[in-house]
Amino acid sequence: MLDQTRVKFDVVIVGGGIAGLSTALWCDELGLSALILEEKKELGGQLLWVHNEIKNYPGREAKNGRELCDAFLEQIGKRQFELRLQVRIAKIDPEKKEILLADGTKFAARAVVIATGIRRRKLNVAGEDEFQERGIIESGKKNADSVAGKKVLIVGGGDAAFENALILSEAAESVTLVHRRKDFRARPEFTEKVKNHPKVTIFTETAVQKISGGERVESVELKNLSNGETRKIAVDAILIRIGVEPNTEQFRGTLELDENGYIEVNRNCEASIKGIFAVGDAANPLAPTVSSAAGMGATAAKVIFSLLNL
Repeated sequence: MLDQTRVKFDVVIVGGGIAGLSTALWCDELGLSALILEEKKELGGQLLWVHNEIKNYPGREAKNGRELCDAFLEQIGKRQFELRLQVRIAKIDPEKKEILLADGTKFAARAVVIATGIRRRKLNVAGEDEFQERGIIESGKKNADSVAGKKVLIVGGGDAAFENALILSEAAESVTLVHRRKDFRARPEFTEKVKNHPKVTIFTETAVQKISGGERVESVELKNLSNGETRKIAVDAILIRIGVEPNTEQFRGTLELDENGYIEVNRNCEASIKGIFAVGDAANPLAPTVSSAAGMGATAAKVIFSLLNL
C-alpha cells in the first residue's frame, strides 16, 4: 500500500508498556513531541500479566499489575503525546528513523525508542495454539477457581512454575510439574514445599510432546528425555512457565542483539545505531522490573533531549 501520511515527531516510541509510558511522560516534561505506537488494544504491556500483589515498586503498592498500570495511566493522561493503539508495524527503518504501518501510514522521528517488551516462551508443540483458553490457562492466581477439583499440568522449572504449583494445588485435585532438566532454577523456598506436597507429582528430564482433547484439553503426551519413553496422562488444565523471550525479531540484522535476542544498549539506553534507543524488558534481561523499565524510559528521554539540543 502506498504511504498515506508522513508525520514527524521528535520521538517515536514503539511499545506502550511502562518503559514506553515513562519515555512519553519525560518527553512531555522536556518539551519533546512524542508518539506511542502500541499493537495491543490497551496500554500496560507485561504489567497486565501480573496477577499477584506488587510490593516492591517504590512509593506504591498494588493488589495486581492492572491496578498499578491504572495509576500510571491516570498520571500519563495529564501529559501531551500522541497515541495509536492496535497498529501493526510493517517496517521499521532504524537508519532513516522511519516507521511504516500496515495501513501505509508512515511516521518519521528525530529519535526512536524501542519498548517492545517480552512475551512468554511457547512450547511449540501440537495442540498448544488450539487449546489456548480451552484448558491452557494464563495464571495460577487468576485461574485458581477454574481448576477446582481438576488435574493440572505445569511446565517449567523456575520460581514461577513452582509458585504456581503451590497456588493451584490449593484447589486442584492434583498437580503434575514437568521440567526438561534434572535440576531446577527455582529457589529452595519453593522447591522444598512443592517436593513435599501430597498433591504434587514431579517429572524431571521430561518434555511435553503433544496436547490433545475435544472441546477442551483432555490429555498430554510426555517424553522422558533420558530414555526416550513416552506416556500419556489425563489433564484438565495446563499452565506453561518456561521463561520469556524479547519481541525483537524485526531488529535482527539491523541492531546488535545478544545471544538471546535482547537489544544491546549502553548506559544511556542507546542501541547500536545512532538515534535509536531501547528501554524496558526488551533491552534488560538481568533486571526486568517495573522500576528499571520506568528508569530506562526516563534516561532515554533525557539523553535524547540533550542530543537534540546540542
